Amino acid sequence: MARPARDITESELGVLRLLWERGPATIRQVTEVMYPGGGAARYATVQKLLDRMEAKGYVRRDRTMYVHVFTAVLDRDELIGRRLRSLAETLCDGSLTPLLTHLARAQDLTEEDRLALRAIIEEPEVPEDRADPGPGSDWPRQGGSGPPAYRRRSCGGGGSGPGD
Repeated sequence: MARPARDITESELGVLRLLWERGPATIRQVTEVMYPGGGAARYATVQKLLDRMEAKGYVRRDRTMYVHVFTAVLDRDELIGRRLRSLAETLCDGSLTPLLTHLARAQDLTEEDRLALRAIIEEPEVPEDRADPGPGSDWPRQGGSGPPAYRRRSCGGGGSGPGD
């Protein structure tokens, strides 16, 4: 079972956002972006933060070179799913319907958003033996399943969303 969304602190989310947007980075690079002119104390803070995130499985460390490089393992879509499931459990007795209904009725949905939602609802259900095998697989990109608008766009821009 996946870890609850509350395992991710705001600082960890900041690091993940940076890694999603910029790609792999060293401790020094992360420190320079998060704490410009921060010095040794800030470097140590980021180092400890990345150590904790590696232990939680949110980032991976490449130790092949003298300077270690960190890459996000937890992608944006997985985090969104975790947070939505947690919110549904807390507010809606586990049902996603009230959350989805509220989002679908939001006035700021574009026509492209509405078409993408309709396409998701109308696509045939995937048999259980072909369900999402989890992180690290090519699914659903292999067969290109999912509506084109969903594959093109990811929440919040760059990085690890479908089709990126």
